Amino acid sequence: MDRQTAVENAKALVAQMTVEEAASQLRYDAPAIERLGVKEYNWWNEALHGIARAGIATSFPQAIGIGAAFDPELTQELGDVAATEARAKYNAVSAHGDRDIYKGLTFWSPNINIFRDPRWGRGHETYGEDPYLTAEQGKAYVRGLQGEGKGDVMKAAACAKHFAVHSGPEGDRHRFNAVASPKDMEETYLPAFEALVKESKVEAVMGAYNRTNGEPCCGHSELMVKTLRGKWGFEGHFVSDCWAISDFHQYHHVTDTPEESAALAIKNGCDVNCGNTYIYLMKAYEMGLVSRRISAPPPSTCSPPATCWAKCRAASTTRSPIPWWSAKSTLPRRMKPASRAACCSRTMVCCP
Repeated sequence: MDRQTAVENAKALVAQMTVEEAASQLRYDAPAIERLGVKEYNWWNEALHGIARAGIATSFPQAIGIGAAFDPELTQELGDVAATEARAKYNAVSAHGDRDIYKGLTFWSPNINIFRDPRWGRGHETYGEDPYLTAEQGKAYVRGLQGEGKGDVMKAAACAKHFAVHSGPEGDRHRFNAVASPKDMEETYLPAFEALVKESKVEAVMGAYNRTNGEPCCGHSELMVKTLRGKWGFEGHFVSDCWAISDFHQYHHVTDTPEESAALAIKNGCDVNCGNTYIYLMKAYEMGLVSRRISAPPPSTCSPPATCWAKCRAASTTRSPIPWWSAKSTLPRRMKPASRAACCSRTMVCCP
């Protein structure tokens, strides 16, 4: 089955779902819809250097070691072995109705972040510091995992993560704002993702925990809408890192509630939530924050209100010795703008 046929079949199936049923399928632990013959499915699985966390499997050297081999052909073979074992495991467990976590065919690998500072703490998961080598190794692993389209069958689904500029510090990843110039974005942090999307047709992209240039990466209009879907023509699905959407209101403070966070993420094209924020989608729907038919905002026209709010905070020049979010701290921070309405009116065009 080719992608276009699969898309049409999926649209026909979703059209038969109630709003509640459709919303439930956007969770990583999607429940069964028995009346439509939809089985439960858990999207979370790992295969960074071989199948992980689900019994015995072949384990290859960590990704940093694979990168050091400078051998994309070997990397593709490793991906193919992992996919073969994945299919065997999936066939075995699903035959017994076991569709639990780490039992599916959607693998959140490879990690194509750029590793240039050992203090990050997770550099061993990457292919190293070079954008070109990372792209070549990443493309090869994706080709191995997904197969090369023989008979229009995807062997397993790969995922390019973490989009984007997720290179530490690890301890602050849930609240950190990575500031990168357009030059650094184009030369360092985005080339591998672009290559995997355009050249190896990676099925999924995972957003990072951090903010990048003021916007949270799992609700980022510039990265997700304009670049990934618009400029690069990505046709796969976007998944949040685990519990990253809850960071919007808990740590990044770009939204105030779980409902607002869920709305911001899905409006910018986050298809699957690893975490529990999308359980608030129905409440967001009832509040009018999202509709049954959701589409991303047109590029270059307006920004979601929560995004305006985040950028306004980042751009504020008024400073105070006591930040608004912590009365105990003595470090200088930007003061809270008076209101969201005032923020949007003076900084950019906000979507209604």
